[in-house]
Amino acid sequence: MLTYIFKRLFLMIPTLIGITLITFFIMKLAPGDPVSLKLMFAGQGISPQALAKELARKEGPLDLPAWYTHFTHRVSRALQGKTEGTVTEKSLNWIGKNSLHYGKWLKNLSRLDFGLSSKDKRPVSERIWEALPITLTLNIISILIVYLISIPLGIWSALRENSIWDKIVMVKLFILYSLPTFWVATILLVFLAGGEYLNLFPLMGYVSDGAENFSAGEWLLNVAWHLVLPLVAYVYGSFAFLSRFSRSNFLEVIRQDYIRTARAKGLSEKKVIWKHAFRNSLIPLVTLMGTLLPALLGGSVIIEQIFSIPGMGMLAFEAVLGRDQNVIMGIATIDAFLTLLSLLVSDLLYVAVDPRITFEGR
Repeated sequence: MLTYIFKRLFLMIPTLIGITLITFFIMKLAPGDPVSLKLMFAGQGISPQALAKELARKEGPLDLPAWYTHFTHRVSRALQGKTEGTVTEKSLNWIGKNSLHYGKWLKNLSRLDFGLSSKDKRPVSERIWEALPITLTLNIISILIVYLISIPLGIWSALRENSIWDKIVMVKLFILYSLPTFWVATILLVFLAGGEYLNLFPLMGYVSDGAENFSAGEWLLNVAWHLVLPLVAYVYGSFAFLSRFSRSNFLEVIRQDYIRTARAKGLSEKKVIWKHAFRNSLIPLVTLMGTLLPALLGGSVIIEQIFSIPGMGMLAFEAVLGRDQNVIMGIATIDAFLTLLSLLVSDLLYVAVDPRITFEGR
């Protein structure tokens, strides 16, 4: 088992490198650049030729270490005889610039240094560590709620297949699954938070002003009060999907031959359901857990933006709008790592659910 875990952890390294490489070049292929955007918002004028020359000097890379010598020499030769009006990135024919920029970024990543945010010049790692606990808290609580409610409901519905209660539950789950997240979140805010209707929950944020003066118990209650509506918006779609998935999977299991054999041996229905059918029906649900966290991380962009929660979703949204490339790369790296880690955890849970599964020799 330990050998398998170490092997998977080792394979995460090239996978993360591949993900960050793809993300990096997608950003480079996007139109515009962060320097022009920053100058535009700052109201500063600069000629395209001067900007191209400055980019060539700083990203060319004329400021990189000595092991880039043969590349920088190529740029130096390209700059000879060029005036400010004739120097452009295209005239440099700089094919390797982005590759070298990525190499420098990857070198810094080995020290967990994502660089500085172009928005406020703060370290990207500092901004991520501030936002990450908030998003992880929301996602972990959401996963627990979804699984603790969906699995029993799915089994309850499966044991009453085609009954009136089963049909009612399925119709309601279909309706929940069809509702878009942004619409549900907006309705929750309008009717339950600070509008003309029920003012039961806070309108935005994840903690009240002055919370630093609260006791530990008061702070937890305040955070829980703020997170009720975001959690509802988080879980309703996954809850509807997982309940139906659990029902379908349980129905498939109880129709297997070994379930008929267990009943033929005279085992009680309760023992057949919970000892034989239930455990085997959990295996696909464990698989699904590995993909649920990435899906929730992606959905956090909408939820955190609507409820003004300063988590990874809001940070990613602001970074994309502001072309803050260091923050985007940092978030993509952390999300990729969490996704790979969740897949590893779901594989390990296989063994806990079904002891017949083993990773020995893999």
